[in-house]
Amino acid sequence: MPTSPLKQVLIYVAALLVALSILAPLLWLFLMSVSSANDLTQIPLRWIPSHWDFSRYQQLLSLAPNSPGRLFLQAMLNSLITATGATLVSVLLAIPAAYSFSRYPGREGWLLACLGMYMVPPVAFILPLYFVLQRLGLLNTHWGLMIVYCSLILPFLTWMIKNQFDALPQDIEQAGRLDGLSTRQILTQITLPLAKPALGAAALFGWLLAWDEFFYALLFTNNADAKTLPVAIADFMAGRATDDGLIAATGIMASVIPLIIAILLQKVLVSGLTEGGSKG
Repeated sequence: MPTSPLKQVLIYVAALLVALSILAPLLWLFLMSVSSANDLTQIPLRWIPSHWDFSRYQQLLSLAPNSPGRLFLQAMLNSLITATGATLVSVLLAIPAAYSFSRYPGREGWLLACLGMYMVPPVAFILPLYFVLQRLGLLNTHWGLMIVYCSLILPFLTWMIKNQFDALPQDIEQAGRLDGLSTRQILTQITLPLAKPALGAAALFGWLLAWDEFFYALLFTNNADAKTLPVAIADFMAGRATDDGLIAATGIMASVIPLIIAILLQKVLVSGLTEGGSKG
């Protein structure tokens, strides 16, 4: 059934509004990052900078001692290590767990329990996690944050991947069993290749959850050795004389890596979300 011209116009208008709602804050953040302090405090507000100043980006890319760039780049590296490590571990654990929940009925209670734990406010886990990390000597370390982030990411990825496994046809797996393949071989040689786009989408969402996490990183890190990017950005706001332009520049720089990853994995992300949405 062909789409009417009016419906097409409404679709494009809706898409334009969504794009503007996403891009407008980023545009304003960029304008703030290249505006002078006078422009940012002027009344009425000056929307277009009188002088374009990119010096804040130079500061953030500098490795000079005690410079904002040294803290920012170290925090970005810490975020990359912890988010990537936690995502890899969570995906490796979520795949067999999701396959078990999907292919063996009667275990949904365990999955619901995991999701229920995921919905508990993070503040309820502060003391137990703190004492565990303290006993293991993992406070203010990458490994400690990875463990904490896995507790956040793993239930979400298990549920997401399980839904993708449910949507896959099981006839091919049954044929593999008739050919003598073990459960591990069926999972690695048949199921995972079919679910590859969904795995990419799930891994991306899990990585973004860890990349943006602030609460636990604030509590379990105390110096630049493991401090992540959200906490470092908050530190820039803690001084008496806050440079709003510098904070805006850190926000722009912090969004670069997720943007690059999303562009590179765009086809995988769209394919995975489409397959998940077509279930049933």
